[in-house]
Amino acid sequence: MKPSRDSINSQVALALREDLGSGDLTAALIPAGSVASASIIAREKAILCGTDWVAEVFHQVDPDVTIEWQAADGDSLKPGQRLCVLEGSARSLLSGERTALNFLQTLSGTASRAATYVEAVEGTGARILDTRKTLPGLRLAQKYAVTCGGASNHRIGLFDAILIKENHIAAAGSIASALRSAGKPQGVEVEIEVENLDQLAEALEAGARRILLDNFSLPDLALAVRFNAGRARLEASGGVNLSTVRGIAETGVDDISVGELTKDVRAVDLSMRFA
Repeated sequence: MKPSRDSINSQVALALREDLGSGDLTAALIPAGSVASASIIAREKAILCGTDWVAEVFHQVDPDVTIEWQAADGDSLKPGQRLCVLEGSARSLLSGERTALNFLQTLSGTASRAATYVEAVEGTGARILDTRKTLPGLRLAQKYAVTCGGASNHRIGLFDAILIKENHIAAAGSIASALRSAGKPQGVEVEIEVENLDQLAEALEAGARRILLDNFSLPDLALAVRFNAGRARLEASGGVNLSTVRGIAETGVDDISVGELTKDVRAVDLSMRFA
């Protein structure tokens, strides 16, 4: 789900305020009437994401800047590939460069990481999910980037789904009482976290239909899948990285949530060069 135009506008406005402040002192050295052409170039393999943020950066800096895109969000990029051509005031191109690249590099990094995980579990039937471990202020943007990489979104925040975790269970008194309190709210998914096979059995007995298996070993994940026998949707979480995700997927779980898709993102190497 792509963030709304208002969301992108506000993210860009905040980022530009951070960078431009009272004005770009260095760009002011360039003659006011100087016009230039520039290209954004990929320096490594990646999945592109963030074109709308780049367009909004230059729109806010200078509506007269034009951008001609030669790649779209979700496209696979190769080193040396030109992503777009920008034309307009040289001052405007220079002032918007870093903010535009910050968005594009970060979101493309998120999309690229997601694509790597999706490829790692190909053929198993398991979905790769993101989490709420996102960069502050960029949650909707990063969750959109995850989908550009072929993975799926978990809940967006605390407001759109119920995930009953260890401390919620402790406060409620038991798995069964926590699930009773949640009930069956219309249009809201209810998931509960369990930490062992006994808790899984308790959750299933209490009617859970989506269960998060937290830090289960591979043998226990396989046992959980067999014991569950399709009654609930099972999600594995904890200890997930590129060296473990394939084995987790092969146990037969439905979903695997991966915090590092968004929290440990490495920006893709992109650059802007004047013609």
